[in-house]
Amino acid sequence: MSAHALDKDLDAVAVSARAELVRVIGLSGAWDADPGWRAVFAAVPRHLFVPYYYVGVPDGDGRGHERLWRGSADPAARERWLRGVYADVPLATRLRDGELVSSSSQPSLMARMLAELRVTDGDRVLEIGAGTGYNAALLAHRLGDDLVTTVDLEPEITDSARTHLADAGYRPAVVTGDGTRGVPAHGPYDRIVATCALTTVPRAWIAQCRPGARVLAPLATGLIALTVRDGAHAEGTFLDTAAYFVPLRGTEPTAPSEIPHRPGDPELLRFLLTLTHGTLAPQDARELWEREGRPGRERYGVTVAGERVWAWLDDPEEPYTWPLR
Repeated sequence: MSAHALDKDLDAVAVSARAELVRVIGLSGAWDADPGWRAVFAAVPRHLFVPYYYVGVPDGDGRGHERLWRGSADPAARERWLRGVYADVPLATRLRDGELVSSSSQPSLMARMLAELRVTDGDRVLEIGAGTGYNAALLAHRLGDDLVTTVDLEPEITDSARTHLADAGYRPAVVTGDGTRGVPAHGPYDRIVATCALTTVPRAWIAQCRPGARVLAPLATGLIALTVRDGAHAEGTFLDTAAYFVPLRGTEPTAPSEIPHRPGDPELLRFLLTLTHGTLAPQDARELWEREGRPGRERYGVTVAGERVWAWLDDPEEPYTWPLR
């Protein structure tokens, strides 16, 4: 079989695999809040953004990885790479000393986040964490290149994302810089979405938003959705879904795995332990969670007011509030 014919065969696999991914995402209910994203996921080719990724393999210390990539000389390996790209799973795209530093998020979670962003035509969006560029491509397809900015700290990541975007026909602004500072030159923004885990909400993001803007970000294994009142104030509650992301580069957040959990702790208790780490003793957090009826994520919120940023349960003022650091 010629290389050209093989490429055509892989193109057919990509089309069918992408259609199946769209079907799976739809069944998950991820974009129920905004069905307009279905056509976007059907149109944007994820495989152009993930030319290679790593999968775990058994070894002595449990940290072995195999790289799957589109340039493999083995046709079966190339097809395995391609089908993996369109599975509804996160893909490890960059490793450093065996540790994950960048990934392409699970597509159904990306779809849920984009739907919950509640964009409308003409919205200007800032994405924190460029990753592979795939999420920025989805935003650019929906809104247009000139309304989308994505920022990442590492030039290697932004250079790669820029190349992937161009290969797919998209040219949003790709900025190399500290995501905690936002990108004031391209604002003000109607929406900000982060694709990396935080321990607090950077006040610079709120300052770069228009009144009424929406900020969606991973925090403490959850997703906080804030509505901006003005350049110094924002408030909102968590979505009910779990979310695990690579930490925001340029910061040193505490990973959920470092929080003192007990074997068998319910996932929602682990969320509270992570959210209150450093401000509430683990045993106190457990007692609170049981006393308050084992609350789900949607009962928690975050408030930004000038220099103060805090999390809370049920009410932003009392009785249960914790500063975010």
